[in-house]
Amino acid sequence: MGTDRVARAFIGSFTTAGGRGVTAVAVDEATGALTPLGSSDALANPSFLVPAEGGAVLYAVGENADGAAAAFDVSEDVPRLLGEPVPVGGAGPTHLALGAGHLVTANYDSGSVTALPVRTDGSLGPAASVLAHHGSGPHPDRQQEPHAHQVLADPSGRWVVSVDLGTDSVRVCALDPGTGALRLYSETVLRPGTGPRHLAFHPAGRHAYVLNELVPTLTVCRWDAEGGSLEPLHEVPVVEDGVTTATYPSEVVVALDGRHAWAANRGHDSIAVLALDATGEKARLVTTVDCGGHWPRDLTLDPSGRRLYAANERSGDVTWFDIDPATGIPTRAGSIDALAASCVVFR
Repeated sequence: MGTDRVARAFIGSFTTAGGRGVTAVAVDEATGALTPLGSSDALANPSFLVPAEGGAVLYAVGENADGAAAAFDVSEDVPRLLGEPVPVGGAGPTHLALGAGHLVTANYDSGSVTALPVRTDGSLGPAASVLAHHGSGPHPDRQQEPHAHQVLADPSGRWVVSVDLGTDSVRVCALDPGTGALRLYSETVLRPGTGPRHLAFHPAGRHAYVLNELVPTLTVCRWDAEGGSLEPLHEVPVVEDGVTTATYPSEVVVALDGRHAWAANRGHDSIAVLALDATGEKARLVTTVDCGGHWPRDLTLDPSGRRLYAANERSGDVTWFDIDPATGIPTRAGSIDALAASCVVFR
């Protein structure tokens, strides 16, 4: 089975909860169906993954007290470690992104962001810098200290953006491509107690959508890549009025054409469908649909933008949906077993 003829995706899962670690799957582009090929548990709890450009190397964080990141050679069916896992100098890394020749991790438990150089062979060098977050929020249990939950490069490639659940804020950092030094440039504070978890950019690059975990809402923001600033505009719900189920949103993705956004809701076990206006500045909840399992930790669009994939952590499956291009409403199309699934990424 040649990798040049078969579309690939990768599933991350919690090995301490029975997951297989990093699993390579073949993707049937006609139906969206996934077929497991091979897996590696060489890194404990690879909760989030990101592929390198070209798709031959995959990076993972190890969500553990002694946080680490690792590179995998995924040119064959079974992922293989490319060098040893590298400590990130932080605890509980939950997310990672590539930018300016470095791999950057968001370290949830220690409330910090780390930059590790990517070597020419794709392997990782020792941490070049660790930038600590500071602050707290009003939630008595979840916001006593910083909790960096996500990090990503903005569409312009000028900035690294980190989302901190513990401080109700989004930080914009500059990353020196030569030294790997991370420097805080600006910080935007959101409504206290919302607990921002993840962020996604509109394809036009002028707006961003921050999904909150401690309240089931999405904060629409204006993004200025030139000035490196984020401006909150308004909040919209991601569950219908009257819902009493404890709901903890986890992931937001935006349609390739910018007409819709989707949010995964743990607890409510749903996918929220949001309509975006032509500018990307206004969003409204259209409906929610069942996520196909329990506790959707991650939500991913396939490269065509025609399907959504939900990693349902507690029911142990990855479920995929066909998207109605007019309404944005997903319809369940299939699923595979994936114990303790935490994310799905496509190369």
